[in-house]
Amino acid sequence: MKYNRIKNDLIKKPQTWLVTGVAGFIGSNLAERLLKLNQKVISLDNFSTGHIYNLEHIKNSVTPKEWENFTFVEGDITDFETCQKITKNVDIVLHQAALGSVPRSIDNPILTNHSNVTGFLNILTASKDNGVKRFVYASSSSVYGDSEELPKVEMRTGNLLSPYAVTKYVNELYMGVFQKCYGMEAIGLRYFNVFGKRQDPNGAYAAVIPKWIGQILNGEDVFINGDGETSRDFTYIENVIQANILAGTTENPKAFGEAFNTAIGGRETLNNLYSAIVNGLKENLPKLEIKEAIYRDFREGDIRHSNANIDKIQELLEYQPTHSLEQGLKESIAWYINDIKREK
Repeated sequence: MKYNRIKNDLIKKPQTWLVTGVAGFIGSNLAERLLKLNQKVISLDNFSTGHIYNLEHIKNSVTPKEWENFTFVEGDITDFETCQKITKNVDIVLHQAALGSVPRSIDNPILTNHSNVTGFLNILTASKDNGVKRFVYASSSSVYGDSEELPKVEMRTGNLLSPYAVTKYVNELYMGVFQKCYGMEAIGLRYFNVFGKRQDPNGAYAAVIPKWIGQILNGEDVFINGDGETSRDFTYIENVIQANILAGTTENPKAFGEAFNTAIGGRETLNNLYSAIVNGLKENLPKLEIKEAIYRDFREGDIRHSNANIDKIQELLEYQPTHSLEQGLKESIAWYINDIKREK
């Protein structure tokens, strides 16, 4: 498996990586893995959606020697001067900083655009100016819009359904232009419903898996949008880490300027997901009282079904998902239960 070979190579040949959005769910997991691979990690976050305790989680998950390779800068990607400073002497950028959530973008499209378009262009331009070798960034399955084709293939998208989707599509356009105009080795990863440890279960814009786990553990009502037959390609964080590292190190020139579906390549309905979470929690906590889910209206801006074709990322980046939805849920549930114990 190429991923295992790459990890072994990285341990022997440390490089300098910049991880934006490091205090967030995906960014903190990426930084932790890179540190464990003997890499130097420079990181940036403004804590608009990330949490300082995620940095503590990273510190507690690595050795003191590995932690010495971690540098954190509090700052905002919408400030170009900050982007210029943070990208100096960096080999590879993993750009995760963004304002996520379709509903949030509908509530506040200007703020979403400022972070996801202006901020993206700032960090992309600064990376170009400072000669960064590789620029990998988080795109989204939301760019498929109302396309009903399943599975989703990169070259065919539909009409966009939210300001958030527009910002991610603009990111891809800029990436392609910078590759053509400046020869940048830029790669986009279209994330499909990523979940795993450190994903925030709280707040109005929390993702469904951590939100449901948190609500059930706290004895709160759980709501399912629509009839529960909406389906998603839920993707465990370990698969996303693999995709970022492969994109950051690939020597395949056909990958540059491209966007790749980053997923498992399957799909599950919300109803089945809820049942799987309930069963997983019962296995760990047999005495846990669990309420029946409450159904409510469909959520504005949501697509009905999402399922990724991962042929392209498998061919050009040699990506091979290591964790199924079931494996990911098992690890996630165990982490959230332990996290609650740690808080107590």
